[in-house]
Amino acid sequence: MLSKKEQRKEQIIKGALSLFSIKGFYNTTIPDIASALSMSAGNLYNYFKSKDILAKEIIHYVSIYLGNKIKDINTQNISTEEKTKKIIEVYFETALSKPEMIDYFLRIYLSNREIFLDGCEGMICVNEFVTEIMIYFEEGVKCGDLRDQDFFSAFGLFMGYLGGMVFLNGEHILPKKLDEYIDDISYNIYKALSV
Repeated sequence: MLSKKEQRKEQIIKGALSLFSIKGFYNTTIPDIASALSMSAGNLYNYFKSKDILAKEIIHYVSIYLGNKIKDINTQNISTEEKTKKIIEVYFETALSKPEMIDYFLRIYLSNREIFLDGCEGMICVNEFVTEIMIYFEEGVKCGDLRDQDFFSAFGLFMGYLGGMVFLNGEHILPKKLDEYIDDISYNIYKALSV
């Protein structure tokens, strides 16, 4: 169980996540976040010393959330092909039920790398998520389902495809609902990565 301070930090993270996804990082101020949470800006600074620190905590929060979902999949006794589909289902379900999380990853984290330099270089702040994707690939190679290839090319193929589809969905370009693409996308990704 989280302490009261940890619960309040999580409320701040969720509130800021929502505002950043609507207004963008640079257009959202600490007073905006504090006001949305019915607290003073001074009190918010007791939890997060700067907006940049808060931004890093948010991407870490998203990484833990997605990492735990994929960890659950990785521990299941199912084929790599089934794991591929389940990972896509989780990612799309998150994009539909918690769009601010995926939006934050795509529009804030990837587009504003200057915010994430100090202490968040490379993939440090998304370690939980990336580690579980790495385990998915390693186990798929070990059992002979996936080709042994450079992690980053495989990761880019997988996540680029998912990110692109979520983006197209968010722009209302897709003619069908996002989850109606799961079978085709999981087939395409699995075939592209498999032996």
